[in-house]
Amino acid sequence: MTQQNFVKRRQELWNKIEVVVNGEFKEIKTQAAWFPKAFRELTQDLNTARSHAFDPVLIERLNRLVLEGNQLLYGQRSLSLGKLSDFILKTFPCSIRAEWKGIAIAHLIFYGIAFFVIALCLRFPDFVYEIMPENQTAQIEAMYNPESAHFLTPRNVSSDADMFGFYIYNNISIAFRTFASGILAGAGSLFMLSFNALFLGAAAAHVINKGFFQTFFPFIIGHGSFELFAIILSAHAGLILGYRLFVTKGLTRQASLRIAGKTAIPLITGSAILLVIAAVIEAFWSSKHQLPIEARYIAGIAGWIFLYLYFIFMGRRNKNG
Repeated sequence: MTQQNFVKRRQELWNKIEVVVNGEFKEIKTQAAWFPKAFRELTQDLNTARSHAFDPVLIERLNRLVLEGNQLLYGQRSLSLGKLSDFILKTFPCSIRAEWKGIAIAHLIFYGIAFFVIALCLRFPDFVYEIMPENQTAQIEAMYNPESAHFLTPRNVSSDADMFGFYIYNNISIAFRTFASGILAGAGSLFMLSFNALFLGAAAAHVINKGFFQTFFPFIIGHGSFELFAIILSAHAGLILGYRLFVTKGLTRQASLRIAGKTAIPLITGSAILLVIAAVIEAFWSSKHQLPIEARYIAGIAGWIFLYLYFIFMGRRNKNG
């Protein structure tokens, strides 16, 4: 094989690949089906050129194309503002609507348990100690007692930035455990969802029984919509994975999980975004007890309304959206 014949036969492919790598991600979107196969041929061409000791200039060109093509195919792609915007404005709300039945059931389970426990503990105040230990109830009391040193501030936290970090860690860890436990045929996510509802109901009832409802509700209403919805989404995403792990519908388990992942990943990604928003509100707004209670209630109610309207209407392009 001569270099001249080799170049003449393969030059067109190299030029096409060069256009793609120079155009980066914008160009590869239109060549997604063609580029991987062309890249494999390019690597073979590079090996052929090296084995035949062709011109170093040619080898260098092919080597550069292989390196840039490899980065394009397998390199970590940065999250652009456009992709993030598209996810928030379209992908996420559309994913919610596509799974609305399951999410609605998760809502009923979560809030049904929470309100039942609230009613039970209001009627029988000592029942709260069957759900959580006394030292934990004491911490909750200190959190919402206006005369406490830890009023609306977690222990070992001294600034808004520290609170943000604390809430991010706490919220994400709860959501991740709720999602990951779905691997147990979905039962783990259902258990975690129920447990969080049980704990929330008991804590709310205990605070009310102690007379601190005027500090509790203005605090939780601001960030509660985002945080609680995120926990419910995490549970539903875990249930999807757990279900498809065992109910494969004739597919291999790997293929079944891949299909489940396409549904669950937007939900858990959106859940993480909601938890970040909740942590920001919780650290920099909810804890500001100096603000008028009316303003905090209005802002909190507006947040709940906005969130559900966002999921109902955002991302629709037509009547079937």
